[in-house]
Amino acid sequence: MKQAFLNYYDITPVTTWIHETLCSVMPEGLAIFLESLAVGVIVLLMYAILAIILIYMERKVCAAFQCRIGPNRVGGKGGLLQVPADVIKILTKEIIHLKRADQLLYALAPFLVILASILTFSCLPWNNGAEILHMNIGILFVLAASSIGILGILLAGWSSNSKYTMIGAVRSGAMLISYELSIGITVLTMVMLSGTMDIQQIVYNQADGWNIFKGHIPAILAFVIYLIAGNAEANRGPFDLAEAEQELTAGYHTEYSGIHFGFFYLAEYLNLFITSGIAATLFLGGWMPLHIPGLDGFNAVMDYIPGIVWFLGKTFFVVFLLMWIKWTFPRLRIDQVLTLEWKYLMPLSLIVLVIMTACVVFGLVF
Repeated sequence: MKQAFLNYYDITPVTTWIHETLCSVMPEGLAIFLESLAVGVIVLLMYAILAIILIYMERKVCAAFQCRIGPNRVGGKGGLLQVPADVIKILTKEIIHLKRADQLLYALAPFLVILASILTFSCLPWNNGAEILHMNIGILFVLAASSIGILGILLAGWSSNSKYTMIGAVRSGAMLISYELSIGITVLTMVMLSGTMDIQQIVYNQADGWNIFKGHIPAILAFVIYLIAGNAEANRGPFDLAEAEQELTAGYHTEYSGIHFGFFYLAEYLNLFITSGIAATLFLGGWMPLHIPGLDGFNAVMDYIPGIVWFLGKTFFVVFLLMWIKWTFPRLRIDQVLTLEWKYLMPLSLIVLVIMTACVVFGLVF
């Protein structure tokens, strides 16, 4: 069953055919360059489209929790064109240049945030054979690349020469560096269960059962810890104290306008998608369908659903859970945020890692 499914909807033959066709009419180096250019354009288009979808989803989910309708004017009663209208507005706004800012670092900061987001976004396994950046230490690369975003946030706060941005950056830096520990430990827990850091191989190993089921209670606890820490890593409520409007105007990007502010706004929502995509990959099988041992007929039907549908369905399910958390709990203070991490989440994640290691060593997992 496992090997049979891996051949379903595998796009590797398609990509191989495209590469061989291009190499037959041009030098291989030029073919690779054109392929890389096409992949880059596709990544940017997907990046922008997903951001629009997530912003609209956020507004509708928020409205539902607050018993409102949400966007309902631009684009009909559903407000479908409200987000594209906002995008056009941001793109046409004037970029304000600050006199007393460090001009180089001020301009560099939003690009660092976008760079970190795109690098991690490119590691998501969308389907069998559809991972843009594939390496045998993919999870380690994701953790390393995501850390670049912290540099962009700190540079944005410091280079703007404003007390609001500086306080927001310090808060965000302290929070992100702290919660990266819990994220790293929970990821290591799933690596221990899977026995590999190769992202595609982690998905392959879940053909006979998703990790959240195979890992028993430790995997469930790791999933909960990851959701809490992932919300903090994405700078989302109740951990959005770095952008507390009542205190800091807009936080570390208060002094940014136009497309530069749009970069921060875009990266925040894509980081939400990336966090959810990694959770879906590590805990919920990624693009792998739901297989129940013994139910061969049910499993055969599930196999006919394309992998990208499974991946997007699981990812948006986790996105909804994170939005649910944001619109349910009030914003925490900085001392409460750090206390939650250092006194509770990190010790608990270490205990979960030790238990998972013992389960793997003694063969107590499925």
